[in-house]
Amino acid sequence: MIICLGIGPGDMDYLIQRSAELIRSAQVVVGFTAVVEFAQPLLSPDSQVITMSYKDQVAKLEEVARLHHEGLKCVVLFMGDIHFSGFQLLERVERACGHPVETVPGISSSQILASKTKVCFDETTFITFHRRGDLTPFQKHMIHVLQDDRNAIVIPRPWDMMPREIAAYLIEHDIDPKHPVEVWEHLTQNEASWQGTLAECQKEFSDMSIMLIRTLNPMPSQL
Repeated sequence: MIICLGIGPGDMDYLIQRSAELIRSAQVVVGFTAVVEFAQPLLSPDSQVITMSYKDQVAKLEEVARLHHEGLKCVVLFMGDIHFSGFQLLERVERACGHPVETVPGISSSQILASKTKVCFDETTFITFHRRGDLTPFQKHMIHVLQDDRNAIVIPRPWDMMPREIAAYLIEHDIDPKHPVEVWEHLTQNEASWQGTLAECQKEFSDMSIMLIRTLNPMPSQL
């Protein structure tokens, strides 16, 4: 058995109960090093832990697939929720295993941000740059979102498409620099926040940052 699950934004109080049970009972626990460290208190002392980096993830996932096919209960950990920003890794897991795998959702930092900033997903579009490859289609989509008077919750990509680069891109493409912006870091952990406008978004932020760009014409529910 192999299951991919989201551990939430970092604070284990936001880990759903089913995922916690799966982690405790897993024979093999897999994930990027920082993600596994968050879940460390839940790991069984008898479980085999396999950590990976961006450079060796393909080889490590092939090892996990072998253990899975030998009959071991394997759990692959994702930060936040798989369905918000983890599909490229999910595809690598399934490619290594040779078949579709079960997924369990988690709580995304996007949901935490929406709660803290009181924005509704009916009036907000989620965009992630946290992916490999060409970002152009997603950058263009972000422009259209703001042109359509919707909020945008954006996950940056370290380190070439961070909040400062996102703000500059939007201004260069004729998005009003007066759009209100919030950048939050380390949500549910050692939180920090910044507020300003696109024009003022010049700071450097950590790789644990998430960005809210508000519409200039909020709907009544946003006032």
